[in-house]
Amino acid sequence: MTQPSAKALVPFVSVDNMMRLVNHIGIERALTDLASYIVEDFHRWERFDKTPRVANHSEVGVIELMPTSDGEAYGFKYVNGHPKNTSEGLQTVTAFGLLADVYTGYPVLLTEMTILTALRTAAMSAVVAKYLAPQKSDTMAIIGNGAQSEFQSLAMKAIIGLKTVRLYDKDFSASQKCARNLVNSGLNVVICNSPEEAIQGAHIITTCTADKQNATILSENMVGSGVHINAIGGDCPGKTELARGILSRAKIFVEYAPQTRVEGEIQQMPKNHPVTEFWRVITGSEPGRQDSRQTTLFDGVGFAIEDFSALRYIRDQVHVTPYHVNLDMLADPDDPRDLYGMLVRSSA
Repeated sequence: MTQPSAKALVPFVSVDNMMRLVNHIGIERALTDLASYIVEDFHRWERFDKTPRVANHSEVGVIELMPTSDGEAYGFKYVNGHPKNTSEGLQTVTAFGLLADVYTGYPVLLTEMTILTALRTAAMSAVVAKYLAPQKSDTMAIIGNGAQSEFQSLAMKAIIGLKTVRLYDKDFSASQKCARNLVNSGLNVVICNSPEEAIQGAHIITTCTADKQNATILSENMVGSGVHINAIGGDCPGKTELARGILSRAKIFVEYAPQTRVEGEIQQMPKNHPVTEFWRVITGSEPGRQDSRQTTLFDGVGFAIEDFSALRYIRDQVHVTPYHVNLDMLADPDDPRDLYGMLVRSSA
């Protein structure tokens, strides 16, 4: 059999190799590296094509495509969100992604993104907290202790120096799972019996529940002044976590307003409710937290540029580590015009 040429091969990072790669680098180092790539791309925000993700909704979940390009590389992520899956022994979220060369259109990377999305979401949350949380924030409450909770905790530890994480989930076993996984993390982990108990003494409150509904995870009277909220559970129409009153008095930051107004917490608010796109804070064109008493809110739904950053990071790792395989993915006939001839000759 004729061996494929180098032009036919595309590096592929499987789930197994992604785990090997992250463990080789170290989880906290990988989170810190991803945060750096995200900040770098947010500094280049205006160079990117930006469009709300293309979503296909059903009664049980959503399937989405998230594309973007900086003019040199093009990337997309396929991702689903099916909260009912856990009851069937399946992941709520699965994903894969591709990075391509704009000049040729050829893919340069194909990778799993279930683990990678968890890492980049946590890295993004910690970047936001670095800019918006009160100074010397060392305690975080996490409401919703599913697949994202450990990543969020470790990212905050690595990037802002978090010391204590306070856990609450309506499923007590989820909190136990998270605490068990973080036992050797160096974090002080406290399991709480209610959301009200969890947020006591917390400088940062992270909500990351999975149910596809308009829920009130945080009511208005639960949240005092001088805290930062990362609301990352709401990510589609009809799914929210916060009482409207919190939005009315918080300074709100978003990734890409046209997408967040449809999918985020601010879908509850008038279309002209003021928000600040977070890239403006990173570039210094808009202020972040302005005083210690202010309540800041990041209405995070996930945006394609963050996935692009994650794909760039993995592409760079592929060149210096062995944790990938090359797939024979692209046709490469001797004569670019003779695809049929290549097919016929393959039968010989």
